[in-house]
Amino acid sequence: MSLFQCSILLLAGGRGQRMGGQDKGLVTWRGQPLIEFVQRLARPLSDDLIISCNRNREQYAPYADQLVSDGNDDFDGPLAGIRAGLAAARNTHMLVLPCDVPNIDSDLLAALLDAARQHPDQPVMVRHGEQWEPLLCVIPTALAPAFEAAWQAGERSPRKIMLQLNAQAWQCAENDPRLINFNTPDLLE
Repeated sequence: MSLFQCSILLLAGGRGQRMGGQDKGLVTWRGQPLIEFVQRLARPLSDDLIISCNRNREQYAPYADQLVSDGNDDFDGPLAGIRAGLAAARNTHMLVLPCDVPNIDSDLLAALLDAARQHPDQPVMVRHGEQWEPLLCVIPTALAPAFEAAWQAGERSPRKIMLQLNAQAWQCAENDPRLINFNTPDLLE
């Protein structure tokens, strides 16, 4: 996989409501915490791996170069983690990945990063069928002020913001099994 200078943000800051309040990134699947699957895949791609987490910082610290959080205990949603990541990112682009997609692979990441190279000034989101996946994306860090302005205006949807910023799609097959997110105990089985 060719290198593309980007920071990587792993989103692990959620409340885990559908997991009974458990910290999803630390839930064990196949003998390892979910965060480990995504981190192991992402680690070779960047010298700036950021994890957005709002609890269990000491458990996440070994997986990251930096930790960020929403700045409060309200679990403000993934856009809060993306804002914090954009503020901390040291590279021109930031690849965003949720912690609960352990089936993603290097081919998917290579294709997503290649799409970002082709559209360096726009966000690039995964789309399967007509479904956008705003938490699997690459964002130019120069767009941080636009994300901040949208947040201050009350927007909480990363998808809406990126579409307003003329996001490009990296299209994959509908029902691509690499995109299954393990956000309920049933899906872990």
